[in-house]
Amino acid sequence: MSLIDQLKDQMKEAMRAKEKLRLGTIRMALAAVKQIEVDTRESLNDDQVIAVLTKMVKQRRDSIAQYEAAGRDELAQAEASEIQVLETFLPQPLSQEEVAALVEATILEVAASSMADMGKVMGALKPKVQGRADMAAIGAMIKAKLQ
Repeated sequence: MSLIDQLKDQMKEAMRAKEKLRLGTIRMALAAVKQIEVDTRESLNDDQVIAVLTKMVKQRRDSIAQYEAAGRDELAQAEASEIQVLETFLPQPLSQEEVAALVEATILEVAASSMADMGKVMGALKPKVQGRADMAAIGAMIKAKLQ
């Protein structure tokens, strides 16, 4: 079953259970996917849907930081609840050890030796960890290894 189909099924379940927050979040995710499909005029595969959901989670994390800085804890809590719903559709996150092992293997795979090769490493690593790890943290890890 594709990820879009899972989202649609979960939307129906949320409607039946009258879970407003879950329903609204899933509808928002489906709308974001549909918008990209309309813009690009092609249907998205599961990896592309994961990228959309990952972006949505990242946006919500940024919003939480801003809301907390402004003292708006109720809005930060709403964003955190949306993150929990979105993360149920994302693959299981990688542990620090798994990420470190993937970084090491990818550096050897692309024969990276200096900071000039960081783009090659990131390009090769991104499809392997999409939606399962924070790319900013991975970038810092690669930078530390290549220096």
